[in-house]
Amino acid sequence: MWKEPLLATELGAAASRIRGLEDLGCGLLRFAVPDLETAEIVGRLAETVAMPLVADIHFNHLIALRCLDFPVAKIRINPGNIGDRAKVRSVLEKAADKGVPLRIGVNSGSLPKDVERKVAEGTLSRGEAMVEVAFRELAFFDDFGFSDVLVSMKATEIADTVVANRIFSERSDVPLHLGVTEAGPLVAGIARSSAALSLLLSEGRGDTIRVSLSDGMENEVAAAREILAAAAELALMSGGKAERLKRGGVKVISCPRCGRYGFDTHGFMERWLPRLYAMKGELTVAVMGCEVNGPGEARHADLGIAGTGDRVLIFRHGEIVRTVLPEDADAAFAEALAEMGNGPSSFG
Repeated sequence: MWKEPLLATELGAAASRIRGLEDLGCGLLRFAVPDLETAEIVGRLAETVAMPLVADIHFNHLIALRCLDFPVAKIRINPGNIGDRAKVRSVLEKAADKGVPLRIGVNSGSLPKDVERKVAEGTLSRGEAMVEVAFRELAFFDDFGFSDVLVSMKATEIADTVVANRIFSERSDVPLHLGVTEAGPLVAGIARSSAALSLLLSEGRGDTIRVSLSDGMENEVAAAREILAAAAELALMSGGKAERLKRGGVKVISCPRCGRYGFDTHGFMERWLPRLYAMKGELTVAVMGCEVNGPGEARHADLGIAGTGDRVLIFRHGEIVRTVLPEDADAAFAEALAEMGNGPSSFG
């Protein structure tokens, strides 16, 4: 989700960053659209970039109608807070005319009062309550004959997220957007999102995902990529289908670094990870801090780099191909990538 100020005077900078997110693997980008001015800006961006853009709208149906004048890919609304039936009908009719799908978003912390009462009384779990609300909202759409819709049911609790999406996917074939809402800062948010989303995805549930972090957009995309890869491994372990989860690109493995390290893996990863994620070819890259974790333990890597005191090793499939000084490590690594057909032109 877009997190930065969005100014009409800085559309070029926004478009450039969107292209960077796309290079990292982002396939869909959502914008909060609180007013008509923002609708104009998001609409102009949608005309400019290849990335499909989603407008997230609450309370004012006129904002949704204005967004639909532009080539937005999707509108996220809640029929219950968008206004009376006539207002909802106007949005659905225009969305149908434009061929734009709508997403119903149900959050565990903002359930209708009557449903929240059932949770408090113990009649429903919070996960079950989200499902009830989702079907209630879908019925609203059904009344108008609108079926180009998908659903998200997001909770802050892992169990609530898993329960809700399991129940819904067993009762309906409506597409699901998965996420753990307000998951937290970088480490906590990735851990919580991974626990819920990897499980659901490996079971064959969900069609799109968003990793919700109190951190930068780029890290949300990187985390989502890794969660998809982890879910694919889990699916294979349980005999499930992993094809839909595989996205290709570079797989990066690296040692955590310890007192034995002879190479600054942390600094190298900070410099190189965005560029590696932006590469298109399938490749396993190993970044190791010493000769113990170097060529031997990373023998399966297509390309690797490791430190040995005052030298840095470049290796392929466990075989050392070059030894350089630490200050030459980045240049040597770039050359090795280029020799494999994955040079700077592959990642911009």
